[in-house]
Amino acid sequence: MSDLTIPLEKFPATVLELDNGLTVIHQQLTATPVVVTDVWVKAGARQEPWWGTAHFLEHLIFKGTKRIPPGWFDHVIENCGGMANAETSYDFAHFFLTTAGCYWHQTLPYLAELLLQAEIPEEEFLCEQGVVLEEIRQTEDDPDCFAFQALCETLYDQHPYGRSILGTEEALLARSPNQIRCFHRTYYQPQNLTIVVVGDVDQETALAGIESAFNPFSVPSECPPFEIAPQPQLTTPQRREIRLPRLEVARLIMGWRGVGIEDWEDAVGLDLLSVLLAQGNTSRLVRELREEKQLVYEIGSGFSLQQDSSLFTINCWLAPENLARVEAILRDRVLELQTQPITEKELNRAKRLLCNDYAFSTETPGQLAGLYGYYSTLAQVQMSLSYPQRIQQLQPEELQQLAKTYLSPDRYALTVMKPFETASGTNE
Repeated sequence: MSDLTIPLEKFPATVLELDNGLTVIHQQLTATPVVVTDVWVKAGARQEPWWGTAHFLEHLIFKGTKRIPPGWFDHVIENCGGMANAETSYDFAHFFLTTAGCYWHQTLPYLAELLLQAEIPEEEFLCEQGVVLEEIRQTEDDPDCFAFQALCETLYDQHPYGRSILGTEEALLARSPNQIRCFHRTYYQPQNLTIVVVGDVDQETALAGIESAFNPFSVPSECPPFEIAPQPQLTTPQRREIRLPRLEVARLIMGWRGVGIEDWEDAVGLDLLSVLLAQGNTSRLVRELREEKQLVYEIGSGFSLQQDSSLFTINCWLAPENLARVEAILRDRVLELQTQPITEKELNRAKRLLCNDYAFSTETPGQLAGLYGYYSTLAQVQMSLSYPQRIQQLQPEELQQLAKTYLSPDRYALTVMKPFETASGTNE
């Protein structure tokens, strides 16, 4: 075992790499009676050679092994008063388990065996295929999800970020148990895993439990290599209009591609610009478009950071007749970020909101485990502590330059969703 403890003076967790390449992050919290185990795998939709594989595997992981029948894991966890769940993203999948400290040793081996030795039996494959198909249909029936996915397709084209993590009905029906097994045995290997343990368990006990439970791994398979298509170069605004029946309110979602995790410092600045524009009642766009001019019913902004690039969005609910006017105002206000320095009052408000959100997101063992696992999987775990310091460094001149670089009024994608109109001109 080689000690790779992060040389960051205030970092509260210990980071170790085991001899087989498995990364372990541990932080003991004696003030809480629970332990959270969060296992992060570099096996998201970005890595999959077959569309929809990563998310489908997340479902099938819980369907048992040769020794654990389907449903038994849930039975064990519920009897111990614990909770387990999972999530698949573009860049990772992660599986988290929360139990009382006294049950940690009893429950960890079950989670480990599911992750390492998933059987993926034919009958469970077919059953869960139906579950995921219904999940896909529900997402496609959600206008906001539909509009967001259309925006991503425009911004990313053939890059994996342009595809739905769930896949499509056609793609899912084309999958086979052997393909899912192949993906699992290729990527669920120690060099791709980070295990985060936070809570009332000491380091020696945690390491012994992990080394015992997470062994042996499956014999590796070799999936077809995944290909990352280049992200398209936008030189003009790209618009897409969609009409849906029974849509009561029009939607407008505008988006820009930003930096990936390698340019994390710039990404934090874009996060702050998002807050300044449309997060909170006193933000620029909420105040102008909703409160003063009443051109939108709701408006908000978002920023998400991923491995290859980030996504900066502004989304509105509004009447169809206001779409053109609102788009023009959004373009003008984004341009103002590039031409007019942010006031000290606005900057301080945005910094305060982001730093407070960060503080509130590190209160529980589960939140800490998620924070450590995310940054460890995408970059370096010590970055999880650097966010507030980076926020405080940002100044108006730097933010103005970031807006010029990444939020061009000529390089965005726009998805507009309108209701169908009948022959009489009324909405259908």
